[in-house]
Amino acid sequence: MTLNTVAHLNFRGQARAALEFYQSVFGGQLTLATYGDFGMPTELPDATKVVFGQVVADNGFRVMAYDVPGQDTPATPAAPTTRRENGTTITEERFFLSVRGETLEEVGALWERLAEGATIIEAFGPAQWAPAFGMLSDRFGVTWILDVAAEYVPA
Repeated sequence: MTLNTVAHLNFRGQARAALEFYQSVFGGQLTLATYGDFGMPTELPDATKVVFGQVVADNGFRVMAYDVPGQDTPATPAAPTTRRENGTTITEERFFLSVRGETLEEVGALWERLAEGATIIEAFGPAQWAPAFGMLSDRFGVTWILDVAAEYVPA
């Protein structure tokens, strides 16, 4: 049996924009289905919202998302509750999305695109445990950790 764990993000009217943005950052195939596609009458306000969406990329990136029916997000997401202090992460969030790559060039390029419109929590740069690490809350309020895998040296 093979299992995959995929983050499933819940939005309030922004799933399409978020998935399109993530596709622009990570590449891959975007799949969207609306409530209307599943039979909701088109005159209802939620008919054009995403009931199922995903981005699947050959590089291993996967994310799913949908819009919670009947709810819309304010124009700007809430300020992130995560901060870095003295090398530690202080947060009230239940999860972060983590992206780890093999080279500084590949992860740095993803960081630059994902950081557009984001709140930087920890700037992308060298860390004690990795060649590079950074943390941000993107324009949709999702907190991401990006890092470059450290070379494993057996003890």
